[in-house]
Amino acid sequence: MTNEEFISLHREEDVRRLAFSRAPEGVDLKWCLQQIEGWQIARRKLPSWAATEGIWYPVKLSMEQCSSEETARYKGSLVERLIPEGRTSMVDLTGGLGVDFSQLAPLFREATYVEVQPQLIELAQHNFPLLGIRDATCTDSSSFLDEPSVGLRPSDYFTLHSSLFFIDPARRDGVGRKTVSIQDCTPNLLEMQDELLARAQWVMVKLSPMLDITQALRELHGVREVHVVSVQGECKELLMVMKAGAEGPVTMHCVNLGTDEDEITITLPASNLCSSAIEPKVILNKALGSNESNLRPFLYEPNASILKAGVCDVLTKKYPIAKLHARSNLFVSKQLIAHFPGRRFRIIGVSDFSKKNLKALIGDLDKANLTVRNFPTNVEKLRRQLRLAEGGDTYLFATTLNDGQHALIRCEKA
Repeated sequence: MTNEEFISLHREEDVRRLAFSRAPEGVDLKWCLQQIEGWQIARRKLPSWAATEGIWYPVKLSMEQCSSEETARYKGSLVERLIPEGRTSMVDLTGGLGVDFSQLAPLFREATYVEVQPQLIELAQHNFPLLGIRDATCTDSSSFLDEPSVGLRPSDYFTLHSSLFFIDPARRDGVGRKTVSIQDCTPNLLEMQDELLARAQWVMVKLSPMLDITQALRELHGVREVHVVSVQGECKELLMVMKAGAEGPVTMHCVNLGTDEDEITITLPASNLCSSAIEPKVILNKALGSNESNLRPFLYEPNASILKAGVCDVLTKKYPIAKLHARSNLFVSKQLIAHFPGRRFRIIGVSDFSKKNLKALIGDLDKANLTVRNFPTNVEKLRRQLRLAEGGDTYLFATTLNDGQHALIRCEKA
């Protein structure tokens, strides 16, 4: 039996169980398990790769760290907007598995993939032709870097000018621990950025979604755009788009891929980066509206990109909504906003935390999805107090209203 036959036969099976099986003669079990595990991850994360016969996959850690196909496509559309024509050459300085490169390379006349790990270069050279990328140059990073933590190597290549440099610094240290700050990543972008900006029309940087955006804007030069990218409600990455000599306002884009939600774009003044400087409309009425004409039956929770960017208050200028409290990040409206960028709910009822009123609101429930916003108790403690298991179709929000009253809001998905 060949490796390919073994992989095809066992592709859907549990890798941990297969690891204890006896390999048939001629089968490299370790390699096959790596390919089966990689394909199972790719089926969810990289569907077009998984559908392509013959793709080779790296170890699990590399699969987990690589971009999803959806976020890679977003980068491609971003580059098409930034450089509508004349896309001569691009360099991916941290190629990895090559997912981002596979979406960016076809947009340019010349594309260079750079990687420090020889095994990933070998995979890229094998995979790219299968993905339709036939003219890419794959090279070891020694051609471009001295030491990864130091900076760029003086090279004849960098006398040329590229349309785009893309860099995704590794967010793990020498012993595999996760890092967040820019200077702790490899390579250290802070030591490279001026050289990169001098040699490219645009520099696009992928950073950890845990990174403080305000700090990144202080440390990076020439940032023109910030993209906070979520996929179906989970914040996945920050993209910083840089251009030499750029000064003035920065445009913030908050997107939630894989949904029908609106993209939110905000221009941040250079003197007040990462602050919307907008006073939110706050509902003044007790318990979400004290009479029939003032009732606001829909509740909204902004998506992860907007929460990460810290620009929730901008939403009250874009939509006919009001905040329940200045610090709650929960909004209400009289009419349903179909494409609001976040979760959308219909309010069923509201209660304070007296036993009588809580019983009237949730006495029929044995489980619910509980969220705490601007509230003195955490989810675990409140769930025990309410004696509710997790799950079901009911959503409860424990929060503080503008008048200081603690409230429990019962909702269902709108």
